[in-house]
Formats: sequence, C-alpha cells, structure tokens
Amino acid sequence: MNGFLRTTLLLAAMTALFVAVGGALGGRGGMVLAFGIACATNLFAWWGSDRMVLRLHNAQPVGPQEAPELYAMTARLAQRAGLPMPALYLIHEDQPNAFATGRNPENAAVAVNTGLLARMPPEEVEGVLAHELAHIRNRDTLIMTVTACLAGAIGMLAQFGFLFGGLRGREERGPGPVASLLLMILAPLAAMVVQMAISRAREYEADRTGAEISGNPLGLAQALRRLEQGRGAFLNHAAEANPATAHLFIINPLAGLRMDNLFSTHPSTENRVAALLQLAGQTAAPPRRGGSVPPSGQGPWRQNRGPWG
Repeated sequence: MNGFLRTTLLLAAMTALFVAVGGALGGRGGMVLAFGIACATNLFAWWGSDRMVLRLHNAQPVGPQEAPELYAMTARLAQRAGLPMPALYLIHEDQPNAFATGRNPENAAVAVNTGLLARMPPEEVEGVLAHELAHIRNRDTLIMTVTACLAGAIGMLAQFGFLFGGLRGREERGPGPVASLLLMILAPLAAMVVQMAISRAREYEADRTGAEISGNPLGLAQALRRLEQGRGAFLNHAAEANPATAHLFIINPLAGLRMDNLFSTHPSTENRVAALLQLAGQTAAPPRRGGSVPPSGQGPWRQNRGPWG
C-alpha cells in the first residue's frame, strides 16, 4: 500500500472515530463545539508554529554567504523538486539531525544541526535535505495539522464528555454511564494511535519522495543509519527540553526510543532503510567508509575548512 493511500485511510479512520465518539458522548452540538475549538487552536499553531519551533531550537538563519555549499545544494534539490528555495537555518547541536517546517512551500524552512554537517559526507547530507524537501512538497505540515485537529477534538470530547453531552438534542440518546466512561478513556488512546500511525506513514512517504528527488536511495539509507548512530552518541539538548517538537526531525532526536511501536512518531530506522534498499533494488547497502560516526571535523570528507564553509 503506497503512502498516500495509507494516509488517506488513516485520516478516514480518524474522522470516523471522531464522528462515532462525538455522536456518542456529545451529540451533534458537542461534536461541532469540540471540533471548532480544536480547529481554531491548531490553526493558530499551524500559522505560527514554524517561527515558534525555530526559536525553541535557537536556529540561526544562513544564506549563500554563510554556508555557500549547503545553500547551493539545497537550491539545486529544491529546483529538482519543483519547490521555491526554503529558508535555511543552522542549529548548534552536536547530534546529526534536521527538520522542515512551515505552513506551505512558499513559507517553508529547513533547519540543519551543525553535527550533521560535521559528521556526514555530502551525498548523505543531500539525502537528508531531499527528505526534508519531500515533507514540504507533500505538505505534511498541513496533513499533521488536520490530524492534530481531529485528535484534539476527540480528546476534548473525552475530557468534557458529560458537559458536551448537555448539548445533545432531545431526540439524541447517549450511552450509559459505564460506556461513557470507557469511551472517555479509550477514545483519546485510539486517536493517539492513529495520529502516530499517520506520522509514521508520512516519514515513509518522505523517504520515498526524498530518494526520488536526490536520485540516490542508497545515500539516504546510509544517512539514516549514520543519523541513528549519532542519535545514540549525542544528546540533543533543545529537543530534550522541548520533546513536543521531536516528530519534526528526520530521526527521533530523543534518547531511549528504539522500537517501532504504536506510540512512536517515527518508524524504526532499520525498517526505513529496508524500504529504501527495496526501492533501490538492492539487498544490502554498500559498506560505509569509517563505520561509526566520527567526532566533529574528523571525517574523511573534512579537510582544512570542510565543504560547508
């Protein structure tokens, strides 16, 4: 099943869950009120979330003067993807990682950790940038906003089920108290599972689209493996302080999350690598030079001032 179809089915499941829970707990009146409040909250967050997230991670804007090679690589990939050039930012974190944000392709930004540029060869950096541009092209920020809106409405109905139930019309009959209590406990849990599944589906789709943009699935596969090593070796301090932003990164930046489970925002790295190898028609990735993640500035591609200015 391709990523678009999987996401569509999961969004349909989330919508059906909202309708079922809303009708049972709040009736039509409560459902409309909860949906309106949740949408207004998430619309506000979607409109200004890019600036807020960049501030939380102390991201510094860079242009062709500060990072000429990085800027040129991003511009080339954006042109290949049919996208306007996004704003570029650097985050001073040793952990190799990156994320994209912005409400649409015209207002998008790509933020790259300095650890990624210090520890990865250009072909792997290109794979990471292509993945982030794929998120922008696929409008994943909008998809996740819609998902968050539905999940938030379900959670709101569950929290205030009895209050919203008072908005039920005379012809509407609600569930009994035991069924209502079970719905109030289980509905947010089910919404969270579907929301995480949609997030994982978008990561797989961004991997596939990013491999097409870069033309090098194996480069992205190697990058994901190196990023996973780096995640275990270096703490991402800003992400640890702001865990709600973890889902934005190409690899989950938080320490300790290693399983592809129901509550993970990211698929397991090995599953993603396997999908890219299959896309490339390979059964195994070529051996990597150096094996492990090198210290800053000590990779074989770092000579004198390095390729990133």
